[in-house]
Amino acid sequence: MTDRFSKASAAAIANARQVRLMIFDVDGVLTDGGLYYGPEGEPVKRFNALDGHGIKMLQQFAGIATAIITARQSPIVLRRAKDLGIAHVFQGVHDKRVAFAQLLEQTGIAMSACGYLGDDVIDLPVLTKVGFTACVVNGHHDVKQRADYITESAGGNGAAREVCDFILTAQGYYEAALAAYLA
Repeated sequence: MTDRFSKASAAAIANARQVRLMIFDVDGVLTDGGLYYGPEGEPVKRFNALDGHGIKMLQQFAGIATAIITARQSPIVLRRAKDLGIAHVFQGVHDKRVAFAQLLEQTGIAMSACGYLGDDVIDLPVLTKVGFTACVVNGHHDVKQRADYITESAGGNGAAREVCDFILTAQGYYEAALAAYLA
């Protein structure tokens, strides 16, 4: 691992090497967790471009499938997922175990080959089942205690990109991905 991830445990690195499907929560992970409402009462979400590009790099350079499981329902999440090429999107899911079971059935990927980035206790039913677990630095204490990797960046502010870079680095794809931009 590079100096950037030198504080990561051997277990976190080993678990990240196994990821074939990376699952993301939305509020507090791909967004800053704030709830914003437009003039007509419509929810507005702010996504980070770095996070989005990290997700695309996972797909492009490592062939890792990506998914979203979120408790809230929002058309903007579908739009963002489409922009990023995230094929598996589960919204309005309050028991994330149900969506996770459907996702495993759809993809045929084993639980141990899945990763999950979450921030709150609603994520624990999935986070405690996957092979690689991550939590944003501003996540709930009980989630951080169960995570292989805790980001340095806050949710919605580069945390997802950091996790994507960590996985790419653990799997040996990061340098080749970077070289593609330097050529």
